[in-house]
Amino acid sequence: MRINDIRAPFTIQFEKRSEDVPKWMPFATSIGSVVAAFLISGIILALIGGEPLKVGAFFFEATFGSWAVFSDTLVKATPLIMVGLACAVAFKMKMWNIGAEGQFYLGAFGASLVVLVPLVPLDSPKIVVIGAMIVMGLLGGALWGFIPGFLKARYNVNEIITSLMLNYIAIFWNNFWIFDKWSDAGFQMTPQFEHNAWLPRLADYAREIRAFSGITLHLGVVFGLIAAVVMWWIFERSRWGYEIKLIGDNPNAARYAGLNIARNTVMVMMLSGALAGLAGMAEISGVVHRLQERISPGYGFTGIIVAWLAKLNPFGVIVVSILFGALIVAGREIQPSGLALLLQGIILFMVISSDVLLRYKISIARKAPEAA
Repeated sequence: MRINDIRAPFTIQFEKRSEDVPKWMPFATSIGSVVAAFLISGIILALIGGEPLKVGAFFFEATFGSWAVFSDTLVKATPLIMVGLACAVAFKMKMWNIGAEGQFYLGAFGASLVVLVPLVPLDSPKIVVIGAMIVMGLLGGALWGFIPGFLKARYNVNEIITSLMLNYIAIFWNNFWIFDKWSDAGFQMTPQFEHNAWLPRLADYAREIRAFSGITLHLGVVFGLIAAVVMWWIFERSRWGYEIKLIGDNPNAARYAGLNIARNTVMVMMLSGALAGLAGMAEISGVVHRLQERISPGYGFTGIIVAWLAKLNPFGVIVVSILFGALIVAGREIQPSGLALLLQGIILFMVISSDVLLRYKISIARKAPEAA
């Protein structure tokens, strides 16, 4: 493909890559996308009369400037780690799971059942209640992932449409219980959970270690880190991970090799949903301590950006999630308040655009002078 302009002294040529992309290049394009997004956002901010350098310094101070604010950043990054991993595992097999938001909500709903029904006695030991909430969170998300996976495997229904539509069903399903059956005195939330249903936080140990005072970081971040290690092992060391990548890269070759694509489709979507559901469980147990209407500021959709920017690498998901956690925290402090969302949008655009560099070699050649 060639772009020519008779008024330009050069031509831009796009040549499809015939060899494998160097291993360093996907990560370089991700870093370049973030840097470019910050530069573009800075230019936009300057054009509307802002001071990009001061805003940048405030951004850093408000998100990484002390252990207390960095703790807040990690709290916001925690659900993004699990949702980012949920998207990454589906995308590895070219399954476009756009339903992580709904799976997040169903995981939160499943975990809430443990306390609000209750499924276990409320005076049970903390480890029993939390363990039951983890299981129900995983099951809730897995169920919501099973539906588009089964429809894709059995009837070849587009998973983008089904998973996206299921987001709205999940949110309204939760709202039915929050506004009616479980409403706390008519408010848009359930009663607060018993303390043995709260994930441990560092602040809980402030009496023993004074430095932990006011630190809200909770056990959910450990769930995310463990999930990242498990997903790395699946992708890089397990036979199933090899099958997932083979089906994603070449379905015909996978079918010829005897792999059960339908079964893997359902299993991958259920695993993806389970990870998103675990994020929902961690959010209600570690942060809000109740089921309420807006427990997600769009974690399920931000997780899509996180997965792509991390190039589907589980450990990359952790790093990128911290960046986006910082954007969420900064969005509460920086004015204009929409700057953080603007930056997220520009990063997504730059990530999508940077894929051109992974698929094509781009060269600029000087035009030969025209004959008189």
